[in-house]
Amino acid sequence: MTRLTRDDLEAARDRLVPDVVADGLRVLFCGINPGLMTAATGHHFARPGNRFWPVLHLSGFTPRRLAPAEQGELLTYGLGITNVVARATARADELTAEEYREGGRLLADKVTRLRPDWLAVVGVTAYRAAFADRGAAVGPQDRVIGTTRVWVLPNPSGLNAHWTAATMAEEYARLRART
Repeated sequence: MTRLTRDDLEAARDRLVPDVVADGLRVLFCGINPGLMTAATGHHFARPGNRFWPVLHLSGFTPRRLAPAEQGELLTYGLGITNVVARATARADELTAEEYREGGRLLADKVTRLRPDWLAVVGVTAYRAAFADRGAAVGPQDRVIGTTRVWVLPNPSGLNAHWTAATMAEEYARLRART
């Protein structure tokens, strides 16, 4: 992969990254919003320190560790990726409460249209903000969107020191066992 400069990353600010989706997925994984590396490359969870791809494999969702550039292969496993908020930022704390609320509304519309078995939001704080559910915790939620059940997973960002790749993989595997 070509090494991106600070200017390349800054130029990606506010870009939109296409979803990796199809009707009737087993699981639609939902990130908070694209980071600048994701927006610059067009590949979800592209920052090297992000643990999404290794955890997806460790948990048994994929038979091997996929690279971000292979994100389209997720569809062959009945998996997809979207985001709560579409626009790219350097940090999630750049998003407003209104963006989260509107993102939650748009996400619910998308889920109703695509009908995945599960919506897996990767980040409890994002889920709380998007769906006004201050008491939500990691794990299955009471909320159902149409026929889609909801699970909150730990945020795979390298900044999330509360979870190791191994403990995240255990939580992701709990969801996988239900799919």
